[in-house]
Amino acid sequence: MYSDGNTKKIAWVIQTGDSEISQMRTHVDLYKDKITTLQSKYISLHIGLSWGIGTFLIKNEDTIKIRLDEKIMYEQFTTNLETNDKLIESRIQFIKQLIKQRKLKIQFQLIDICKNLAKENI
Repeated sequence: MYSDGNTKKIAWVIQTGDSEISQMRTHVDLYKDKITTLQSKYISLHIGLSWGIGTFLIKNEDTIKIRLDEKIMYEQFTTNLETNDKLIESRIQFIKQLIKQRKLKIQFQLIDICKNLAKENI
């Protein structure tokens, strides 16, 4: 799974076997042009993961490789690095809750920004 976002849009790509499903959404008015790019990336990861579960692309107990192009995001998920940003903290909690509820096996990978497939949709 790849995800990306900016101040106007979020996008994610879920690869399963031979298929690749891309999605893009414009931010709701609450967030559009009012959040940082980093905050948007957390929203994208949360919404993309939820969407994948809701469409049954991601099933209970699946193993998922989440590829992140932000070192800080990678560190926050792999070392529990804290943040003072309330929006980011809430998204981290929602993501962890989904992982726990669905018993997902997550492998976080840090990738170069040019290898982020979701970037193409932003």
